[in-house]
This record gives sequence, structure tokens and C-alpha cells, in this order.
Amino acid sequence: MDPRDAVVRTKAAIGRLGGGFMLSREVKALCERHGLGGREMYFRGRCGVLGEVDADVVVAAVVFFHAGHVRESWEGGRKLPAEEAAALYASACHDWGRRRLAGLRDADRLSELLAVVADRSDPFCAPLFAGWRAMPRPDGGPALTAHLLHVVRELRGALHAVAVVTCGVGPLDATLVGGDGVGAPVSYDSTAGFARFLGWPGPYPEPSPEAAERRARAEELTDDLLARAFSVLGPAELTELTGLLGEASQVALTR
Repeated sequence: MDPRDAVVRTKAAIGRLGGGFMLSREVKALCERHGLGGREMYFRGRCGVLGEVDADVVVAAVVFFHAGHVRESWEGGRKLPAEEAAALYASACHDWGRRRLAGLRDADRLSELLAVVADRSDPFCAPLFAGWRAMPRPDGGPALTAHLLHVVRELRGALHAVAVVTCGVGPLDATLVGGDGVGAPVSYDSTAGFARFLGWPGPYPEPSPEAAERRARAEELTDDLLARAFSVLGPAELTELTGLLGEASQVALTR
């Protein structure tokens, strides 16, 4: 299997599994324990790896969310320090992995392959990926698998943002045409529903055919860029990675 084929075959699994914990019972428990709204915990937790920064820095990193929504959520969650929020969010990710991936027999091998991709990837233009890659990792098992799935998901998300900008598509148009490139954390009946999830106020314009063409090129470019990261694995390892991610998806569905 070649790197680009592996990227295409695994993008859905990485999107679902890497972001699966974000709307989990583990994160909801954090919100209740610390008195934060769901979006406040999301931005403080996910983006806390950036440090105690101005909200515009977070806007620059998350790309596809409406800027006003990001600022409101980031500032509203400041009662929880950024470093602590990131650590708590990571712990929720690990607990989610222990619960949802407990039946994965080869979790350590999947973690090993994901770690090679993550640790040998270029962090340029990928601040959240770089921040999460630098976070402490659990010792092993499903917790480590969940952590590394999130790290690789952040890598794809960053590369997709680069591709969208390169192809001249705005974040709202990109969302209305076809999502954020890494997979929404939950299912939506329409791209307009996903735009609302990302904080964009309606009514929404009808994307032009040109925007759709540019968005399609951005998706292809994303796959090309991520294929460079996957190229650190050999053909047999890529086939193994693809199979293990398929197994992980099936295991997560049963728990």
C-alpha cells in the first residue's frame, strides 16, 4: 500500500476516533466539575496547549470556527488555566480510550505506528498538532492509542487548513461545501448544520461551483500533504495501520 492510499483509507477512522472523546461523558464530567460550558471546555482544553494566549491566537489555530464564537468561548473559560485545561482534556481523552477501545487487542502496535507518523512529522503551520505532540503521553494500551489518534487528527486538521487557504476557499464556504476535512465529531443532516455547530450565524450563502471545485482540490491537497507524513512507514506497515484502524473503529462502535 502506498502512503496516499493509506491516507485516503484511514481519514474517516482518524477523524472519528481522534475526536471521539470531545463530546464524551468524560468531557461532560469535566464541564460539570469545573463549571464550564461545553464550548468553553472544548477551546480551553483543546487549545490550552497554546498557553494563556490572546483569543486571536486561538482563532488562528482552529481556522474553521467563527471568530466571535471562539473568542467568547475562550474568554469565558479563563476560570480554568490553559495548562490545567489541556491536562484535564488529555486525561478525558485517555479515559475515553480506556472505555471505548478496551477490546482492541493490538492497541500497543497501533500506538507504535501512529507514534512514528506523529513524531517524524513536520510541525510547520500545525500549532495544535505541535502542542499536543509535546503533551505527556500515557504509558500504553488504549489510553495511548486514543492520545495518538488525537495527535494525528490535529496534524490532518492543520494540513487541511493549509490546503483550504492555498486553494483560496474561505472557512465558511469550505464548511458549507464539505465540512472541515477531518470529520465532524457528530453526524449532521447538512453542511449548514455543521456550520451552525462551528458557530457561524445564518442565513448561509449558497456556495458557488467555483468554491466547490476549490474545496475538492483542497481535499486532494490535504491527502497529498498528509501522505508525506505517512511515507515514514513502509508498504507493509501502512497496510497494517489501515487494518488496525478499521478494527479500532469496529471496537469503538460496540462500546
